[in-house]
Amino acid sequence: MHSPIAPGPAAAEPHPGISFREFVALIASLMALNSLAIDIMLPALPDIGAAMAVLNENDSQKVLVAYLVGFGAAQLFYGPISDRYGRRPVLLGGLALYAVAGVFSIFANDMNHLLAARLVQGIGCAAPRVVAVSIVRDSYSGRQMGRVMSLVMMVFMVVPIFAPSIGQIILFVAPWRAIFLLLTLGGILMLIWCGARLPETLPAARRQPVTARSVLAAYLKTVTTRITLGYMCATGLIFGALFGFIASAQQIFVETFGVGAAFPAVFAVIGLAMSAASFVNASLVERIGLRPLSHWALVAFVAISLVQAVTAIWIAENLYAFTAMLAITLFIFGFIGPSFNAIAMEPLGDIAGTGSSVLGFVTTLAGAICGFFVGQNYDGTVVPLALGFATFGASALVIVFITEKGRLFQTTQPAPAAALPPAEAKTPRQTGV
Repeated sequence: MHSPIAPGPAAAEPHPGISFREFVALIASLMALNSLAIDIMLPALPDIGAAMAVLNENDSQKVLVAYLVGFGAAQLFYGPISDRYGRRPVLLGGLALYAVAGVFSIFANDMNHLLAARLVQGIGCAAPRVVAVSIVRDSYSGRQMGRVMSLVMMVFMVVPIFAPSIGQIILFVAPWRAIFLLLTLGGILMLIWCGARLPETLPAARRQPVTARSVLAAYLKTVTTRITLGYMCATGLIFGALFGFIASAQQIFVETFGVGAAFPAVFAVIGLAMSAASFVNASLVERIGLRPLSHWALVAFVAISLVQAVTAIWIAENLYAFTAMLAITLFIFGFIGPSFNAIAMEPLGDIAGTGSSVLGFVTTLAGAICGFFVGQNYDGTVVPLALGFATFGASALVIVFITEKGRLFQTTQPAPAAALPPAEAKTPRQTGV
């Protein structure tokens, strides 16, 4: 059986000097910085709230929200800049800002200073997120891009699986500020790795001018392209369900179900389901197609979310039933996220940086707002989270149905995107999505 990680004939080395496996690992690590900066915080939220003397226990979630707001908003800036000046300078600058903000987080002496530092850290980490997706789009397209993104998701999902455990271990031996030290070191290591190994993927001939008119035109193309807009909005809603879980997870498992120090292990089981789905998705997407696979996954996501909502409202859920149902739902999410991103980016080959930035901005901001709403409505039960999953999932399905004009589950043949860089000679595009 062919391994989904093996490069294969359509996934040769994307650029001279870096192998396919290192390319996937590097891109996954860049995207994992964001996940690490969120999930490693979860066990520390009560300690941070106590140290900063917050009045409402739910206010500790603002450490996550401030980061997500900066992360989401800054993506609009990085996209056009990377389309004009190339991927490397924007990426390296963002990593440097991420590390510097981590230092300020270590020494924050009140909640306002900590939230400001987290906001800036999110702004810095927006660059790796935008540039990572743009680099993949520079190098691959269609089903092959979907496969690469699935492999990236599979690798980077290892981080949220173990991040809460890492945070918990740190808290056993050091104060919560040591978590920010680890984040800072991670940013520095990625800065060194990218500076030494990652080539520029956007040739000078394909760079776009940065003027108010050109940037506005690129933004307008992104939000007026039917497929991009529809899948972008649907992804934002699905991410809202995920962020709602992340914001509420610590309180649900520790307060509602009383798992105590076992919380990281339970969280890891759920994260492992998402990672496993990305592995399976990478194997199936080239054979089945992005649309059929992700559409069936979305239907299943909605169905199981509705079952969980009904169960949460009328039947008292226990820890095992809730964890099993949630793990199944997030396993299905692993088929949706990378595929929807690839479909949304497919028409934007000539403005991959700007397209990635708008996609990241909308999905992150929508996810953060929806997730914050779910988290703030935590009432000691799983009902708000279950209703959030069902509502956001059903809304996403309606949007995709409208976007595809009622033709779900079909493989389409999109018009060829803009020419890819010379490395494309080694990575022939797959057009059926």
